[in-house]
Amino acid sequence: MHTIGTQVVIIGGGPVGTGLAIELGQRGIDVVLIEKYSAPQLVPKGQNLTQRTMEHFHAWGAEHELRAARTVPRDYGIGGLTAYGTLLGEYHYDWLQRELVRPYYFTDNERLPQYATEQVLRNRAGQLETVRILYGWTVEGVEQDAQGVRVEAAHGTNGERITVQGDYAVGCDGSKSVTREAAGISQTRSDHDRLMVLLVFRSEQLHRLLERYPGKSFYNVLHPDLEGYWQFFGRVDLGSTWFFHAPVPIGTTRDNFDFRSYLHRAVGASFDVEFDYIGFWDLRVAMADTYRSGRIFVAGDAAHSHPPYGGYGINTGLEDARNLGWKLSATLKHWGGGGLLESYDCERRPVFASTARDFIEKSIESDRAFLATYDPDRDRAAFEAEWAARSSGAKGEVNAFEPNYAGSPIICGEPGGRTSALGNHLFEARPGHHLAPQPLSDGRNVFEALGRDFTLLAVEPDPEAVAAFQSAAATVGMPLKILRDNALDGRERYKARYVLVRPDHFVAWRANDAPADVLSLLRHASGLPERCDANQQGG
Repeated sequence: MHTIGTQVVIIGGGPVGTGLAIELGQRGIDVVLIEKYSAPQLVPKGQNLTQRTMEHFHAWGAEHELRAARTVPRDYGIGGLTAYGTLLGEYHYDWLQRELVRPYYFTDNERLPQYATEQVLRNRAGQLETVRILYGWTVEGVEQDAQGVRVEAAHGTNGERITVQGDYAVGCDGSKSVTREAAGISQTRSDHDRLMVLLVFRSEQLHRLLERYPGKSFYNVLHPDLEGYWQFFGRVDLGSTWFFHAPVPIGTTRDNFDFRSYLHRAVGASFDVEFDYIGFWDLRVAMADTYRSGRIFVAGDAAHSHPPYGGYGINTGLEDARNLGWKLSATLKHWGGGGLLESYDCERRPVFASTARDFIEKSIESDRAFLATYDPDRDRAAFEAEWAARSSGAKGEVNAFEPNYAGSPIICGEPGGRTSALGNHLFEARPGHHLAPQPLSDGRNVFEALGRDFTLLAVEPDPEAVAAFQSAAATVGMPLKILRDNALDGRERYKARYVLVRPDHFVAWRANDAPADVLSLLRHASGLPERCDANQQGG
């Protein structure tokens, strides 16, 4: 057995673990990533990548390669629809919400199988000198003490054993996380007592049947018998390969259920079916009771898992990686204070709790109530009126899915802010919220000009204020880029002359005047012991 030394050990090399390795590696942090599979597993889950997630790929230098790996042609479209009763039935409507929020993000969304996303991330991570990847190794133990962490792993083929020592460990090893168990982190679960099936199959006839819905790549069927739980079809490619997940009776196995007939009933027609994969999973929501135990962190499915409703899973996990990555880097480079790593749990865990409660669970409850109340055979007029209301898309901007850290201990915002997935999309720069894109006077978008670490967006600034920020940043050791511009062409929409933007593109502070104590503000934003007083808000 031999020992490898590093700064951060990442356990699990799926999209979240590899994304975290890239985030850290681009910042010059030494990383060892341990992944048991030598190649991505060919199960097409986690397909929907949001506009926000594509901002991560842009920051990681992998956006172009990811879009090139798409399995459905760009000109076909990647929209979705919801149908009632059967997929080919009388009632259906398009999903419109993502188009409504598109102006508030720098990049377009994308859709491709998770294994294709993983390969792009693997390729990018392999280009980084400070990232060492150990494929084919299984982690068997994780320990920590006051000085660091120790991870024991064995090679899956030859049985060779190694020890990896580091300053921190991050478990990105899925819902059955070895890391979470080793760290003694408990979970809270909400079980729906539903067994779900995942089918991957090939059918050219289904493609032809669904040509009536051009530009659609995924399809949700609401059936009264299923009490709000979805039957969900998705394209893996254009023409032949599909995935499907839906409830099945408890006790269902590969051999005692007619999956082909189940598919035909869900679609409302017969078609050819050739199965590539049949798997099962329990429909439940699970969340770690803390995302940190000492020097050990959890992210992605190791921290939270839920039904694949709404495409939140992989996107939530990649946001974990982006949030934790810059904070680990700042800590290891000694300009981040103790409050920075503490803020990972304070920011990310409430966002997932809100996502599960206010979107996933609420969606199931809303569909269940709709199906129980409205029936076209009983009262067609009432059903059609409610169906039309549901098909209208996002009902305004209030209580939209807009994850934010308004209540974070390292955000300097309005008193009483609450961290949540509920919010509203605005161009105004608001502490704890994602920065909206705007053009710069030099022709670039602000997202093309932000620094890798903190950025002060200064719109028609006072030179003395800028100098105060530069001096304070040097005192704290915070890397700070100053981005000066005028208040034209949309930049006035930020409604602030000074916007302090974090490395993950969330606003840490904004004001029209420089604060009385810039040093205290920057200490607060970097997790150093400092109180953010009300006068830091500025005018």
